Amino acid sequence: MPIADKSRRTNQPAAPAEGDPVQHEFEGDYRPPAQASELKEKPANVRVEPLQVDFLHSLADALNTTLDLNTLMHRVADLVRAVIDYRIFAILLINERTNELWMRFQTGHAAEVERTRIKLGRGVIGQAALQRKSLLIEDVSKYEHYINVNPNVRSELSVPLIVKNKVIGVLDLESETLGYFTREHQRLLELVASRMAIAVENARLYTRVSRQAQTLTVLNEISREITSILDLDDLLERIGQLMKRVIDFQMFSILLWNERTQQFEHRFSSRYGERVTRERTIVAGQGIIGIAAQRREPVLSSDTRKDTRYLAENPETRSELAVPLIHKGQVIGVLDLEHTRVNYYNEDHQRTLSTLSAQVAISIANARLYQRIHEEEQRMERDLEMARKVQLRLMPSRPPRLDRAEIAVQFLAARSIGGDVYDFLDYGTPGRPARIAIAVGDVSGKAAPAALYAALVSGILRSLAPQHLSPAQMLGALNDQLQERKLASQYVTMLMAAWDDSNQTLQIANAGSVQPLFVSRSSEGMTVKTIKAEGFPLGLFPDVKYEEFTLSTQPGDLIVFFSDGITDAENGAGEMFGTDRLRDVLESQPGSAAASTIVDAILKAVSDFQDGIEHFDDETVVVLRAL
Repeated sequence: MPIADKSRRTNQPAAPAEGDPVQHEFEGDYRPPAQASELKEKPANVRVEPLQVDFLHSLADALNTTLDLNTLMHRVADLVRAVIDYRIFAILLINERTNELWMRFQTGHAAEVERTRIKLGRGVIGQAALQRKSLLIEDVSKYEHYINVNPNVRSELSVPLIVKNKVIGVLDLESETLGYFTREHQRLLELVASRMAIAVENARLYTRVSRQAQTLTVLNEISREITSILDLDDLLERIGQLMKRVIDFQMFSILLWNERTQQFEHRFSSRYGERVTRERTIVAGQGIIGIAAQRREPVLSSDTRKDTRYLAENPETRSELAVPLIHKGQVIGVLDLEHTRVNYYNEDHQRTLSTLSAQVAISIANARLYQRIHEEEQRMERDLEMARKVQLRLMPSRPPRLDRAEIAVQFLAARSIGGDVYDFLDYGTPGRPARIAIAVGDVSGKAAPAALYAALVSGILRSLAPQHLSPAQMLGALNDQLQERKLASQYVTMLMAAWDDSNQTLQIANAGSVQPLFVSRSSEGMTVKTIKAEGFPLGLFPDVKYEEFTLSTQPGDLIVFFSDGITDAENGAGEMFGTDRLRDVLESQPGSAAASTIVDAILKAVSDFQDGIEHFDDETVVVLRAL
């Protein structure tokens, strides 16, 4: 084993002369030891014993009863020591990526030797692997390929581990005594190596399968966790944290595609566990990241110093692995890992990251969609709030003041904006007693469409107000206007009334709305009657005529107008508030109760009845009380 190479460079080693190191062809089957007369004289401390059946049994038990590679190597080391009294022993395995031998197990070597990587063909060990045969070197100083890392070493025995005609490693013994190892030692170690190679390969396969199963379990846990995160910044940071559970890295970045700039932008980056800001953008085809995106496949660079595709943003980077994030056939970003060691990332890392990238892409797409929806909802909330303010401005801020009547009104939208509409139109003229028109309507549908249609109805009402039309005429004119602006499946029910303050009479016409209640008081008590006015909703049929009723009132009488949101209100049991409960509320009010008090009592009764159940319809109440 080596650092300074004493080798002589020749194309083929010369035939060994007497006293030269012995090279023995590797044989997988055991051959009995030579006769005593054939053996050279060995140092007194070397035990040369015939191979016993007990050793074969011990070897089989040691190799067949474990799949743990560390345990396997310790057992082999102990068994070999039982028959070959060594001080320096090593088991080296080949790294398939770098094609170098590295110590997987050793005893007797210094720490710096343990870290040495040996290329095939270098030193006794490298030659044994390259030539695929065991080498017994009685005097390492005379062996041209020997690499002197331990000046005390005098002899060495190396045997390759071969499985399915493939070298996977080397068993190596070294001694500080010249000619320490014998042919019997060599044959014995060949026998151990032939059995051990299969056991090592099985253990490595088991370890690989176990690691893959563990990786899949971790990937499944990661997928479940990141799926539940809908905030994009939190998601990207959590991905960086969870990635460490399956692949170690020193630098990590997530770049996302910006459709507007047509570039990949750094959205999350970390260096040595600390989050950093990286401003650089990358276009498709630029650098390892851009090439991975352009090709739509992972790109692995084992040594960035020799890779012309690498953009030297991190001068200390030696290995890089970039995997595109693909969602619904579109590249939405790239995952990028970097490390300061050459050949750090391998195909297993690439497969793992590719598997995880599919779920990461879905989670990022969901988070971005949620972000857009959230932003859209916030915008809609602002728009709806503005629409609500506009809608309230379209309705009278307060009812008109009259000499011989009082009017109170309240409107509660089921959502931020609603489809109920009410208005008070001034029908008075200078020098004439006050006369007003009262309109209470309910547009089909809910929320913004209903509110917009209600605004249209309110605008038409205001435009017709100067004509001082009677309730029936007003409904007919409004229906004609809506027919000119007809919208499919859109209509409005409306109750129209005209109050004459001089004689306390009320004219009423109904276009499909809830029939109002007339509450009269006399010495015999209170009477609540339904005003039987009917008619077709507005906006459905052309040329509709409406009936009109005239009511005379006495001081204290009430006319109660209300939308169906009052009577149709439901409680937790699915029961509706209904007209009977509304009658009970009206009958319970004292004769001196003001119109506003009665409105408040109605809405409170409805709210108590619902007991926290969400209101599904707008609620409007208008009460006119004759004075």
